[in-house]
Amino acid sequence: MQKVMFVLAAIVGFTNVSAASELGIASYYQNPHYSGLIAAHKTLPFGTRVKVIDLANGKSAILKIVDRGPFIRGRIIDVSPAAASALGFRGAGLAHVRIDRV
Repeated sequence: MQKVMFVLAAIVGFTNVSAASELGIASYYQNPHYSGLIAAHKTLPFGTRVKVIDLANGKSAILKIVDRGPFIRGRIIDVSPAAASALGFRGAGLAHVRIDRV
């Protein structure tokens, strides 16, 4: 029993959720209730802060999850227009990004 507990403790210690990254496509959307550097994610809890990095240009921004989405296959996050501008993809509409929990 002690060996099992030790193995479980070791696994939990080596799987830090905050260090996990997610790669995929970001788009932007307009949220009528919030403004600023915000985003929508399918599963992250509301209030979670994430660092989103545009892989094409290296720009990054810290965003707060305030909504659910995106609901289009292949996309992992929807960001506000202000965030899309900060990340440098507002004109393109889509970007390949990495998401890190902060």
